[in-house]
Amino acid sequence: MVELLERLGCTVEFREEQTCCGQMHLNAGYRDEGLALVERFRGVFAGADAIVAPSASCAGHLRAAAPELPVYELTEYLTDVLGVVDVGARFPHRVCYHPTCHSLRELHVGDRPQRLLGSVGGLEVVPLADADQCCGFGGTFAVKNADVSTAMMEDKLDRIEQSGAEIVTSADNSCLMHLGGGLRRRGSAVRTMHLAEILAAT
Repeated sequence: MVELLERLGCTVEFREEQTCCGQMHLNAGYRDEGLALVERFRGVFAGADAIVAPSASCAGHLRAAAPELPVYELTEYLTDVLGVVDVGARFPHRVCYHPTCHSLRELHVGDRPQRLLGSVGGLEVVPLADADQCCGFGGTFAVKNADVSTAMMEDKLDRIEQSGAEIVTSADNSCLMHLGGGLRRRGSAVRTMHLAEILAAT
């Protein structure tokens, strides 16, 4: 993401004192701890013109918990703030896109990721059946409801493999971690890559 933004002319600061945004803690019922991390986040990122996250999940949480902060999910920042769709990427592979629950239902990013992927040189976007269905991760949901989570993941993996894609991409590392683990256990040839990695590829 840093490489991509710098290529597009942004001055990027990676503030090394950053930690978790607190979403996991709040979702698990640790309200005080979660809000303390939100407050820490405010301090660490004070003065930033924009805070760009390669995670729709984190961006959605921060937008709700700290609405005064200029937090953007990556595809929002690229299309809405920088006004670009063609970022000069080249990636000659068949790719399907998994729209995450937070990007769909909380941030409402719409077709921004698909428009960005559609402008990547050599890339073929293949349709993913039932794309809007959850992959089953859901943070602590995968731990507390492992059997249901696994069943949802298996349905998603079936659709990914049926698509004929070489790579499944997404705007959330958490979903990609979940799906990637399932694909490896299956011995699948399909691999996972974050959307930022594809958009940074030349």
